[in-house]
Amino acid sequence: MAIALNDYRGRVLVTDGAWGTQLQQRGLPAGYCPELWNAENPQAVEAVARAYVEAGSEIILTNTFGANVPVLARHGAAGRLAELAEAGVAISRRAAGSDVLVFASMGPTGRILMMEETAADELYASFAAAARAFADGGADAVVLETMTEPAESALAARAVGETTDLPVIASLTFGSGPEGIATMMGATPADVVAALEGLGVGAFGANCGVGPESYVEVIGHYRRATEAPLWVKANAGLPVVKDGRNVFPLGPDAFAAFVPALVSAGATFIGGCCGTTPAHIAAVRKAVDAL
Repeated sequence: MAIALNDYRGRVLVTDGAWGTQLQQRGLPAGYCPELWNAENPQAVEAVARAYVEAGSEIILTNTFGANVPVLARHGAAGRLAELAEAGVAISRRAAGSDVLVFASMGPTGRILMMEETAADELYASFAAAARAFADGGADAVVLETMTEPAESALAARAVGETTDLPVIASLTFGSGPEGIATMMGATPADVVAALEGLGVGAFGANCGVGPESYVEVIGHYRRATEAPLWVKANAGLPVVKDGRNVFPLGPDAFAAFVPALVSAGATFIGGCCGTTPAHIAAVRKAVDAL
């Protein structure tokens, strides 16, 4: 459906949670390319999407985080970009039905533009190919997720805007350091807004990296820089290693306890990233309904 992100200003919508760990629970081998399952095991991918719909998500994402040429090339699947990207959206579209929105996930390429690790036009072509496939699959919008370099987000936003009519959300990953709130490449929320607001980006946000407590502050910084809708998908706290694996400490209720503070800071779209599950999203749904 045709949507305008500005229509959601003043509202609070529940998005989804982590996908990778949910796929692993359904048998995805560690290190295997998740996007290949859009063709090889679509039933498992759809089961994840349906679990979030049943938990109360009003927006679900897609199993397309790594649907770009550099990432797929590591798995010998660069030539299948359009196929896997379109299939990922179509799977979420089936699970969503007519009442839930589908926002296509567009993740980072792993290449740093400022280090000239790859040509910008090559990444643009990759993002544009994915964007066209997202539109063909029936996406309602595109979320640029987990990027740390505004230049990469800008390239992706331009590619989406110049090849489709899909709205764009730019969500970067932030941390707290000696210099304050910033991405790994040193960009603050205000820097992100300044770099992207002229490129048709309709909403800004933050995901991954840290837990919800830190992202209350990040959303506050964003709100001081823009009146646009704001997106937040925090991790379930900072992971600790137990028995050789990462364990995220915040359970569903503890995670959802930050919903009022996130909303007060200015959040419009609230979900979860690493360590979150359908149970976390159900708790977020309950917290939002109680506002």
